[in-house]
Amino acid sequence: MSTYTAGLLADVGILTLGALSVYIILATGQLSLGNAGFMAIGAYLSSYLTVIAGVPLTPALLIAAILSGMIGVVIGFPALRLKGIFLAMATLGFGEMVRSLFLNLDITGGAGGFHGMAHISVSYVWIWVGLILLLVWLMESSRIWLEMRAVADDETAANLIGLNTTMTKIGAFGMSAAVAAVSGGLFAHHHVYIEPGNFGFERSIDFVLAVILGGSTIGAGSLVGAALLVLLPEQLRALDDWRPAAFGALLIIVLLIRRQGILDRALLRRLVPYKQAA
Repeated sequence: MSTYTAGLLADVGILTLGALSVYIILATGQLSLGNAGFMAIGAYLSSYLTVIAGVPLTPALLIAAILSGMIGVVIGFPALRLKGIFLAMATLGFGEMVRSLFLNLDITGGAGGFHGMAHISVSYVWIWVGLILLLVWLMESSRIWLEMRAVADDETAANLIGLNTTMTKIGAFGMSAAVAAVSGGLFAHHHVYIEPGNFGFERSIDFVLAVILGGSTIGAGSLVGAALLVLLPEQLRALDDWRPAAFGALLIIVLLIRRQGILDRALLRRLVPYKQAA
């Protein structure tokens, strides 16, 4: 496998995890535009642990995921009072706050960035992608997913039938933050250099766009959307200056034809046997 192909595959895997972090929150009817902030926390913390503290990468990723998940739970509490566009703007503010923090934090290199991480293989990235996709699939087949969907459909009704909607929404925030942190740690150790600009607003938009394009009703849709966002621009290189316009036009066409995204549960059931919570 060429270095170029391996780099593209690694980028697809990393974007898939970022999209899954948004997908988990969307399952409860919430939208986060600040997951790049959790990605930054995972990237910088895991890099600091491996480069400065000498911690092996896998434990460093787990530590970063746990800490980021705890921060996600803390952020989830005030987010309970917000809905729709107000929640999206609040999480966007959080993401920009985290980016500004690392921009001015000398211990992580500030504006100059952080480097020295050992490069990881594309197979290591995809081991994590496979494990997290499996966890999401198991969750989709469980009662937990039914509760999350109930909260998304009608939070008031979910409260009336005895569901703990507060814990469901906060738990989704924590889980989403943990997955985003793993994405950030893998990004840092694949590119072996990070700087605050890597985790701006555009990164969060990429996560959301991958979910919307791939399919927001099933976890595997995040993989499809990530592959489309990473690989399609590469196939349009021959168009030179017209490439962004052609890429945007294709995305619009896809959304017009498949408003639910390219992949949904009904389509996947026709392709492969799949047990999904009703």
